[in-house]
Amino acid sequence: GLSQREFYGQSYRLKEEITVSDLTSRTQHVIGREIDVIRSQLARNHVHMLVGTARFGGPNSIVVRAEDGNEREYTAEKVIVAAGTKPARPSTVDFDGRTVVDSDQILAMDHVPASMVVVGAGVIGIEYASMFAALGTKVTVVERRDRMLEFCDLEIIEALKYQLRDLAVTFRFRESVAKVERHEGGTLTLLESGKRIPADTVMYSAGRQGVTELLELDKAGLEADNRGRIKVDDDYRTSVPHVYAVGDVIGFPALAATAMEQGRLAAYHAFDEPVGSKLGELQPIGI
Repeated sequence: GLSQREFYGQSYRLKEEITVSDLTSRTQHVIGREIDVIRSQLARNHVHMLVGTARFGGPNSIVVRAEDGNEREYTAEKVIVAAGTKPARPSTVDFDGRTVVDSDQILAMDHVPASMVVVGAGVIGIEYASMFAALGTKVTVVERRDRMLEFCDLEIIEALKYQLRDLAVTFRFRESVAKVERHEGGTLTLLESGKRIPADTVMYSAGRQGVTELLELDKAGLEADNRGRIKVDDDYRTSVPHVYAVGDVIGFPALAATAMEQGRLAAYHAFDEPVGSKLGELQPIGI
């Protein structure tokens, strides 16, 4: 309806300016429901919840800082880290939350832009490229590799690319962004090849970064790699045997369903409970 509104004439009623929040209100509702479900599951299973920001105080101690600033220290025999990730933000990019955004900030935009450059053709980049293209935004995807979603079957990728091109999405493969300039009325993306792409908005989707910098991992004898990821073995144990890590913070596949299962397996192992089956090599992925 939005993209074909000019065919309907005066009788077709639609808000003049569709905002991104019009489209994400359902998202917020679904997230709220999910949170309520998890909270009630925790309560029903008598799980004690400490609300705050945690960091290691030592190998077996966790310091929790509440919202009012008060800190309390707790000790535990076993610890499972499931801190998740946030969008990775290259230090060379000047994010302003309006014209140059990451995949979290894009949900707070107050309008659907007429044109957009998406940097990075991973899962998140392609998801947003297809959503905004469907809303009538002219989308250009810039990716330094040869193809998008490189872990998927080529057959699927070709079909998806065909459909996205139908929505007027332009692909620039084997291209890297040299810099993004902000101008009045939009942005100018300069590629290393010399090409210049003007657009209202640029969205960087440069992967995810583990939220581990606040955890003070060194106090537990742990370290994370340059993407904030923690290394684990087949039982989700870190290099410190009583500390486990699960979910996006350990890297691929970084999906909610697999993270839940990893958490269960780690908890079983922590309590010396036998595990019937491991997670298979092939996990279902939805994009």
